[in-house]
Amino acid sequence: MSKQLLIYESAVPVSSARHRTASVEPSKGYAFSAGINAVPLMAVEFLRAASEYAIVFTAAGDEVVPAVVLGIRSDQNLYLTNDAQWQAKYIPAFIRRYPFVFSTSADGKTLTLCIDESFPGLNRDGLGQRLFGDDGQPAPYVDAVLKFLQEYQAQFERTRQFGKRIKELGLLEPMQAQVVTPKGGKFTLNGFLGVSRAKLRALDAEALATLARTDELELLYLHLYSMRNFDDVKDRLFGALAADAEAGAATAVQSSTAETSPSAEATT
Repeated sequence: MSKQLLIYESAVPVSSARHRTASVEPSKGYAFSAGINAVPLMAVEFLRAASEYAIVFTAAGDEVVPAVVLGIRSDQNLYLTNDAQWQAKYIPAFIRRYPFVFSTSADGKTLTLCIDESFPGLNRDGLGQRLFGDDGQPAPYVDAVLKFLQEYQAQFERTRQFGKRIKELGLLEPMQAQVVTPKGGKFTLNGFLGVSRAKLRALDAEALATLARTDELELLYLHLYSMRNFDDVKDRLFGALAADAEAGAATAVQSSTAETSPSAEATT
């Protein structure tokens, strides 16, 4: 099944009829995010994220959405350890809200709480937090989840307006990152946008004043500052490639040893 919203495999509405006896046990890791190399970022997260991630912009139809880069290869999150733990101090809210997500009605007026039923922590054994009480009403845990997602949705709308404004100002330009490995291999990440320093400097006083009033000028500078973190992404890629090479070499040695070892019958 193709994934919905990057990390969700089977998101369905949370309901008493379907989930009355269900509980959610907190995840012991972030394996669900292993196959992605970027996730959306809300404007309010820029300050925390800029010190650890490269913040870029992506075009989604007519909209511009900020995102953090997690890897160079399309199917690899370099911010995970081998045991699926997150290897950074700040974890984007897009990741933290999992396994829950809002779905939006066709007219955009109704939000429905959904849960990814492929999440291993969803169970009928009473482990973790109940979704509904014995009376069929949402448990306090669900109320807390709703509060978090409602705040996320509000920040999402603010971020949409931010993206719309910088697009209208013509500040964005296509960018790509190319990495050359110590052995001469090449990896290229493209399809994202960045703010042009030259275009930002060329803005008139009124546009700059508007960006300053809304704190969006600070967000643009945080984005530009964060680009230095591509060096960290590159180093993480080199580490992953070295680990893959070591694992491959170890497997080859084991295979060779098995093929050349004398059998019990041959040692008589």
